[in-house]
Amino acid sequence: MCTAKKTYYEFLLVCLGNPGKTYKYTRHNAGFLFAEWLKKNKDIRIKRSKFNSLYGDIKLGGRRGLIVLPQTYMNLSGVAVKGFAVSYKIQPSCVITVCDDINFDVGQMRIKRKGSSAGQKGMGSIIEQLGTEDFPRVKLGVGSKVEQQDLKDYVLSDFTDKDMKTLDQLFDSVYDAVSLIAAGDIDLAMQKYN
Repeated sequence: MCTAKKTYYEFLLVCLGNPGKTYKYTRHNAGFLFAEWLKKNKDIRIKRSKFNSLYGDIKLGGRRGLIVLPQTYMNLSGVAVKGFAVSYKIQPSCVITVCDDINFDVGQMRIKRKGSSAGQKGMGSIIEQLGTEDFPRVKLGVGSKVEQQDLKDYVLSDFTDKDMKTLDQLFDSVYDAVSLIAAGDIDLAMQKYN
């Protein structure tokens, strides 16, 4: 659970994806798409640049934090996250990640208190760089690949228009979930949304 020390920024909200127009609407960019929703619907500005990331201020659950979009490409996301965590003295349990997950249908989410990467390369990089699996994550379902399909090709394929509408409807709940987690109430978030 995030029990932040009283520093100016109390948590990081890390939204995972790949930078560039080519990847904008791909399944791997579910985290970035949530950040775009926040910019549009919650007037969040993500314009500053540091540690190979775009970032901005965000307030969730009555706490001040930073929203971070690593620009390192998915597989090196942890390098950017570690830069922020060390610089702003934010402990791993207060690093909230939002990422794609192929184990759930589009429109579903799962909240985990901690755990392995489950094969998600960005999560693997964060675990490696922070030296722990003990940080919360919100996994956004992107559907599962067909049996013969290459996993890399699948996660780098675009969402359908129908999928995009489904995701857009989910993002209100994702916002509520990350707000609860930032406030230190991951149990309630899991109870409501798992």
